[in-house]
Amino acid sequence: MFTYDWFHRGGLQRQVEEAKRRCAAKRYPDGGKGREADSYQAYFKALTTRTILYLKDGLSYEMKEICDLAMTEALAIECVPVDENYQVGAYVIIIPFEDIARVEVFAVHPDEKPSDTLRIPGFRPGSSERD
Repeated sequence: MFTYDWFHRGGLQRQVEEAKRRCAAKRYPDGGKGREADSYQAYFKALTTRTILYLKDGLSYEMKEICDLAMTEALAIECVPVDENYQVGAYVIIIPFEDIARVEVFAVHPDEKPSDTLRIPGFRPGSSERD
C-alpha cells in the first residue's frame, strides 16, 4: 500500500489534513461556521501533528521529515530519536516501502497536548508504550 507516490504525492499529506480536520471537529462540531469561523481557522492553523511509522519487524519511528535523496525504492526520513543522547544530532534512516506496516498521524492543539508526552519506541523492537 505504501509507495513513493503515497508519501511524496499527496497520500501522507491527505492523512495529516484528515487528522487535523477531525481534531478540529471535536472542538468545533459544526465545522466553525458562523460566528466561530475565525476561531475555528485559528485553532486549525495551530494544530500540530506527529507521524509514526510502524514497521513489519516491530520497530516504530516518529518521522520528523521526509528527506529528498532522489530514490524511489525506499523512504528516507529524519526521525525523532527516543534516546536523549541522540537528540543532539540528526538521525536519517532509509526504510523499504514494503517494510512499512502502517502510518499513524496524531493531531493535537498545543494547549491540549497531554502532559505525559507519548514516547515512540524507535530504534528497538517491541510494542509502543501506548498499547
